[in-house]
Amino acid sequence: MQAAVVTQFGDPDVFTLSELPDPLPGPGQISINVSYAAVGLIDVYIRQGLYRDFPGLPQPPFVPGLEVAGTVRALGPGVRAFQVGQPVVTLSGTGADNGYASIAVVDAAMVADLSETEVDPAVAVAVVPNAATAYLALSRAAHLQPGERVLVHGALGGLASAFPGVARLLGAERVVGTVRGGVRPTALPYDRLVSSADLAAEVGNERFDVVVDPVGGQVRTDSLAVMAPMGRMLLVGNASGDWGHTVSTTGLWGSNLSLAGFAAGFYLPSHPEQVPLAVQAARRAIEQGLLDVRVEALPLARAAEAHRRLESGSVGGRIVLTP
Repeated sequence: MQAAVVTQFGDPDVFTLSELPDPLPGPGQISINVSYAAVGLIDVYIRQGLYRDFPGLPQPPFVPGLEVAGTVRALGPGVRAFQVGQPVVTLSGTGADNGYASIAVVDAAMVADLSETEVDPAVAVAVVPNAATAYLALSRAAHLQPGERVLVHGALGGLASAFPGVARLLGAERVVGTVRGGVRPTALPYDRLVSSADLAAEVGNERFDVVVDPVGGQVRTDSLAVMAPMGRMLLVGNASGDWGHTVSTTGLWGSNLSLAGFAAGFYLPSHPEQVPLAVQAARRAIEQGLLDVRVEALPLARAAEAHRRLESGSVGGRIVLTP
């Protein structure tokens, strides 16, 4: 198979396009002929080596890529829920650290069937995993209720862009997004986009029941001042790169606020029964036009370019790689 290999931790130039042996699925796994592989910030962080000391995460040389769409190539022992040739998409948390390749092996429990939908596979891999994550985070961790107000930081980023549509699906009354830099038009279902530079001034007296924070850093602390009593903040990333930032917990109890972390990659493997519900929610959001994300496809040989653009913040949507 062809694969974009990270030869060592470092800048995007560490990618090498290589020919590797075709992988075979083990028990409970399937192999997929990859049509598209999503490119995400987590791939960038792993390539940079930020998680080099985390147990279980790959060490060079390795093939990154957590989410792919394609067709089933082969079934491992014990797998009966899929058929060869079936169109599928994987979810975050599959253990598929081999997505930037023409063939990927994944756990069958973390794979969703696309045969009954008309969703383009490039859109599916760009949207479905993040929308499934948003559904689980909002429903299971933040317990979003109909009529509540939601604030989403990094509003146009890959993961964040799934939250306004799913929040609408769950009955949110109002969804406001924040961006760094200038505010630009979007088809995503936000009521309003504001700059995160001076959050309190931008939102005025408005208060939010749920804050979705994939950014971290100072915006995390600033968010505490615009949360409603009994407000919940979802910590779902750290795109700011400010790994040393801390939040004082002194005011949480007095203001009746809570912070909850959520990562689908750690949640789904131990809760596979949630996969069908999350995928169904993602499909409903797509069908209702709530996940209008621009998707750009690049050839696998341009993986380094995709990472450079993601690092620079110049991606206004999602990039997917195609072998």
